[in-house]
Amino acid sequence: MATTSEATPTRILVAVNESTIKGYPHPSISSRGAFDWTLQKIVRSNASGFKLLFLHVQVPDEDGFDDMDSIYASPEDFKSMRQRDKARGLHLLEYFVTRCHQIGVDCEAWIKKGDPKEVICHEVKRIQPDLLVVGSRGLGPFQRVFVGTVSEFCVKHAECPVVTIKRSPNETPQDPVDD
Repeated sequence: MATTSEATPTRILVAVNESTIKGYPHPSISSRGAFDWTLQKIVRSNASGFKLLFLHVQVPDEDGFDDMDSIYASPEDFKSMRQRDKARGLHLLEYFVTRCHQIGVDCEAWIKKGDPKEVICHEVKRIQPDLLVVGSRGLGPFQRVFVGTVSEFCVKHAECPVVTIKRSPNETPQDPVDD
């Protein structure tokens, strides 16, 4: 008879975001790296022993508008903008879910809106994964002051073990803030 630990897969939350270089639906270098590392170093050939949980946090602009040059003449204009934003996030998550299904790893994916560091830590508290995996751009101290880092915040505040995966040097864009 299987024990509880054998029957229950290890749940790993992987926080993902879109590429700042290519935009939606392309995953960022850091997100793709964190996902690939999770598959290679943790899941390996034990697909049935894990369930990957993908969280994408969409960040509204400070004033709530993504398209400042657009004209909004009716309530339907705002509705279509919200639908478009949701569709972009779904296309991003589709990349990760499709890869999981190709190799037989059970997964779930969802989208939230807000400040990524706060939302990720809130979702960790809510779903209680066994592990959180986040990508890291590997910014220097000067850049961190201006840009901030989600991974650092999660290491300090998430209520589960956190693994941060730095980009490999050959994947770092000319401007390291880009991802």
